[in-house]
Amino acid sequence: MASNRNYYDILGVKRDATQDDIKKAFRKLAAKYHPDAGGDEKKFAEVSEAYTTLSDEKKRKEYDQMLLFGGIPGADFGGSGGRNRGYSYTTNMGGDWQDIFENIRSGDGAFSGFDFSSLFGGAAGGRAASSRPTKGGDLTLEISVSADEAFRGTQRKVTYTVPSTGEKQTITVKVPAGAVDGGKLRYHGRGEFGANGGNRGDLVVTTKVAEDPIFKRDGADVRMELPISMYEAALGAEVEVPTPEGTTCLLKVPAGTQDGKTFRFKDLGAPNVKRQGTRGALYVTVRVKVPTRLTTKERDALAALRDGDTRTYREDVEKHGA
Repeated sequence: MASNRNYYDILGVKRDATQDDIKKAFRKLAAKYHPDAGGDEKKFAEVSEAYTTLSDEKKRKEYDQMLLFGGIPGADFGGSGGRNRGYSYTTNMGGDWQDIFENIRSGDGAFSGFDFSSLFGGAAGGRAASSRPTKGGDLTLEISVSADEAFRGTQRKVTYTVPSTGEKQTITVKVPAGAVDGGKLRYHGRGEFGANGGNRGDLVVTTKVAEDPIFKRDGADVRMELPISMYEAALGAEVEVPTPEGTTCLLKVPAGTQDGKTFRFKDLGAPNVKRQGTRGALYVTVRVKVPTRLTTKERDALAALRDGDTRTYREDVEKHGA
């Protein structure tokens, strides 16, 4: 004989249960029966189907109306879709309960074609729950890494909670070399559980990269500022420059280099996560530093150089003001 259990019976709640009661009951049963936890797949689908209807106010209203007219004898709410029914049941309104049940499962509305406004003072409600598999939603989380970890790549073991069941899950997040601030890593099938046997959603992990005091990321390119003295800028110099990888490279500063001049070192930037096997460039911008304090000897020497300098440095400005 087929079972007469309804959705309230399946979740173990009363007909006047609040939405909070329904949600708590579902979480408890879903955690117990979910296949990933070794549970019964058929019972999990049954619980999901019940929750899909009762958690939606419009769908629940229509379902309650259906129960008000005598329920669905032998409908078998245990997830078989009424396959165990051996009889046809007719309502006093000329409708067939078997047709009604098939309508609610297919999403056509349990009481399609019948106007309940004369009985309930309004529309019959929204569409009924569909038994079609529905993929679960995506879950998101953020992990923080240092600038060096983002440059070289790292791993983080993180634990998160699946909202629908309260279940704790742990995953090892592999941050690729060259990861950028705000970059996203997607793990398929690790998000929210689906309904009616639908696939799980994804877990999307966003990387939060801490700022480095020297190096600034611009995608795979790395930028830095290099202080040099006014003497080095004027006379030229060779300066060792640190790289993000922990090595150094030699920058040849030409004589007469101006403040703000940028030099490019190919392939000394970060690994390019979008093009495996390639790297960005390292851009070095020189900042000419002028001494704030001078010795008497330095002051006299600079004064002599100034007095002997016949170059015009403000010619364009002076023309503009004339």
